[in-house]
Amino acid sequence: MSAALRGRLEAGEQLVGGIVRMPCEDLVDMIGVAGLDFVVIDCEHGPPDVVPLRQHIAFAEAHGVGVLVRTGEREDGLVLRALDQGAQGIVVPHVDDAEQARQVVASAHYPPRGRRGFATYPRAGGFGTADAEAHRSRMSAETLVIVMIESPRGVRNAEEILAVDGVDGYLVGVADLGASSGPGDPSVAESLAAVAAAAERQGKIRADIVGTPQAGVAAHDDGAQLVVHNIAAAVMSTLQGLRIP
Repeated sequence: MSAALRGRLEAGEQLVGGIVRMPCEDLVDMIGVAGLDFVVIDCEHGPPDVVPLRQHIAFAEAHGVGVLVRTGEREDGLVLRALDQGAQGIVVPHVDDAEQARQVVASAHYPPRGRRGFATYPRAGGFGTADAEAHRSRMSAETLVIVMIESPRGVRNAEEILAVDGVDGYLVGVADLGASSGPGDPSVAESLAAVAAAAERQGKIRADIVGTPQAGVAAHDDGAQLVVHNIAAAVMSTLQGLRIP
């Protein structure tokens, strides 16, 4: 079992991982061999099939690599399945206001805090061998909820979103934010700064997706606690560098 990401973050560690958008457990294996701390399995812009998701989680745990799963919008069923299979948390896109954030939290936690269906017999409960109350307590203590702020509306509501109990951190979806911003909206750089300031006031985790090693170092130095490398970008950059002019 991989060490809980939440505990490491609460201890002040800055963690480095990668986002995998294609069904290829070898990439997860490579992340583990490389010694990264965690992987984000992308089921929003990648296949949401539960069987390969489970395989990816198992490969990650074999290396002690923590797993976060990016779901689609309002996909409670996938949240349930990802956490049942052993993911340590979820990353949920397009959260625009506090009520949506509360619904995300509810989907990730057991009653009375949330509405996640309770069972110990999936993988996360040791196939039924875990004590029910111990399992409930561990899930409550370890499950991470990261919301994605990806629109001008989300930026305007960042303070209220991040104040929601159970929202542990945020990730700004820069591409979607830029695409949805109009002439009267703040620049992406201004929005990033505003959300980061709100997160600091609320004591919430900041996650950044980066495309290069240099950007990763810059994000780390700027205070990001979860630095998420774009594995597809890294692979394509390497492949394109092999071409002979």
